[in-house]
Amino acid sequence: MISASRLIRNARRRSGLTQRELAAITHVPQPTIAAIESGRQDPRYFTLAKLLTGCGWEMGVVPMRRRLLLREIQTNLRLTPTERIRANTARVRILLRIHHRRILRQRHHGH
Repeated sequence: MISASRLIRNARRRSGLTQRELAAITHVPQPTIAAIESGRQDPRYFTLAKLLTGCGWEMGVVPMRRRLLLREIQTNLRLTPTERIRANTARVRILLRIHHRRILRQRHHGH
């Protein structure tokens, strides 16, 4: 799970806002935003939601998909070791492509 500090920092940067601009929008003091982003302070739910909203993001609660996860585990257990390795290798390749695209996007936007 991502930390509140990373969540706020990433949302603010992706929105192209400085800490001062976010402070002006949300009325949360800039030093408080800096403390949250550095991990020195854990925000309360209301503050976290307020900062994310100021960045143009919203926070939501999503139920865990236990049945889907259980089905996926059962499907994996039916595979042979070789089939599991192939399937997981394919997943890793997809994740690496996604990660690579994010890095390129960040470099392109100067982050």
